[in-house]
Amino acid sequence: MKSYRRSRSPCPIGRAARLLGDRWVLLILREAFLGADRFEQFVDRLGINRAALTSRLAILLDAGLLEREPPEGKRARYVLTDSAQALIPLYREMAEWGSEHLFEPDEARGAWPESASG
Repeated sequence: MKSYRRSRSPCPIGRAARLLGDRWVLLILREAFLGADRFEQFVDRLGINRAALTSRLAILLDAGLLEREPPEGKRARYVLTDSAQALIPLYREMAEWGSEHLFEPDEARGAWPESASG
């Protein structure tokens, strides 16, 4: 299982990349911003296997981007912290960049919803 180890890089981008450089982490946070807050919602929306989701949620909890309510037991909700909420402008910019640069001219494009705030 993956675990989170805080980067000791003197570069802030290097430190962010340690946490956010994982595809699943980016997509789990995206779904949380779009309203997912339960384990099964993440599984259904992402098609991620349960072991991968469990390890990535543990990383996000350890890094302080998600909180688990209640902290123990089943049927927990995963709630975005203020630290995670601060990433919303980055996600908006990433979506705009991806839409502008990674699609063919005739391809349908999704957009980052203005209502996405976790």
